[in-house]
Amino acid sequence: MAGLPRRIIKETQRLMQEPVPGIQALPDEKNARYFHVNVSGPADSPYEGGVFKLELFLPEEYPMSAPRVRFMTKIYHPNIDKLGRICLDILKDKWSPALQIRTVLLSVQALLSAPNPDDPLANDVAEHWKENEVSAIEQAKEWTLMYAPVNNLK
Repeated sequence: MAGLPRRIIKETQRLMQEPVPGIQALPDEKNARYFHVNVSGPADSPYEGGVFKLELFLPEEYPMSAPRVRFMTKIYHPNIDKLGRICLDILKDKWSPALQIRTVLLSVQALLSAPNPDDPLANDVAEHWKENEVSAIEQAKEWTLMYAPVNNLK
């Protein structure tokens, strides 16, 4: 952790000592600005029972610019595209240096509980969600079982 800004060190220590329920974030052994993240699908969501792998990277400008976060696990969600990019306001224009890594992770977890097809990144998924929500939710559940099974963690 040598050479890292004090803020990143403190945030990392807090994540390790006080983990966010349903979220595991571990800094990479070779690059402490890069985190391996596992997010459990929230209860009562189409993603319940799944564990999703994400990567989180803190750019040099952090905390003046937002972390870069993306899903590594395939997911059927209107606000997450095929490449795993996430449409979330705090990762874009609503970022504030007052926010922290844990705030970002909690927001990503909340997005799984409340997909927003009116602000999509995956237009095809959003259209499906709007036209037939029940069918879209079934598809999300199927993808969760297929791509994010709990026993898939390594």
